Amino acid sequence: MDAIRREFVYIWYYFSVQLEQIFGWWMLGMLIGSAVSVFAKNAIHRALRRLQGKRLGVLGIVAASALGIASPLCMYGTIPIAASFSRGGMKDDWLAAFMMSSILLNPQLIVYSAALGPTVLAVRIVSCFACGATAGLLIRFFYKNKPFFNFSGFQEPTNRDTDPNLLLRYIKNLWRNVKATWLYFFIGVLLSALFQRYVPAGAMTALFGGNEALGVLMAATIGVPLYACGGGTIPLLQGWLLDGMSVGSAASFMLTGPSTKITNLGALKIVLGIRHFLLYLAYVMAFSFAAGLLVNAVV
Repeated sequence: MDAIRREFVYIWYYFSVQLEQIFGWWMLGMLIGSAVSVFAKNAIHRALRRLQGKRLGVLGIVAASALGIASPLCMYGTIPIAASFSRGGMKDDWLAAFMMSSILLNPQLIVYSAALGPTVLAVRIVSCFACGATAGLLIRFFYKNKPFFNFSGFQEPTNRDTDPNLLLRYIKNLWRNVKATWLYFFIGVLLSALFQRYVPAGAMTALFGGNEALGVLMAATIGVPLYACGGGTIPLLQGWLLDGMSVGSAASFMLTGPSTKITNLGALKIVLGIRHFLLYLAYVMAFSFAAGLLVNAVV
């Protein structure tokens, strides 16, 4: 009984330390994310619509990827928006860039990721932007005269932020944000505490440290089953990086995780079809692996 009590004390210690370090970032992320969703979301999407009539070429893909990162919507909110863009005549290469980067990152997750330090934050932003832009370029060159997406059946997105009182609108959005993320966040903190207690620090260095391609590949692979919520993985990544995980391995995990999250895959399967869906998975794994190797070579 004393041994069980002692283990509980150890785990509570690691949990409380981790929570103290990251709780503020989680709260700040929700506050900023809800503010973007309530006050800036429509402006971001209008900006992409306004670019549509201009002859930007490849620069349009770059802009679409950047606006995808700025968009606060999850994948189930992004697809109806993309369907609306498609009906308005937007090309698939722009849509691919917007959707890919929107899957990977949003303003709220950017704030969360600041808890990992400026280097990892910069790597996350750049790699997610590059992943979206590269997806758009590939669609532009290989599917120039062929459709890649099928948005038939998708209606205009519904807007849940409709309260005429701006303050109440913001509070309601923030409350929905809290309800959607708090459980995953605390599970992530608990898992991080368990890793710190029972997994030797040297094990993380051996598995994911250094510049070895195998470590990057393993990090990319575990991102597939382990990723459930962006906020929930930040405590894990924080602990792993302290224990010796390389920044490149972390970059691979941060790319494969959100892009293969089961809810995102379910939505994408509908608009891609099986063949294009398999191409999407192959692209995500290949890009994350290459990005991890490049980051390890540079950082």
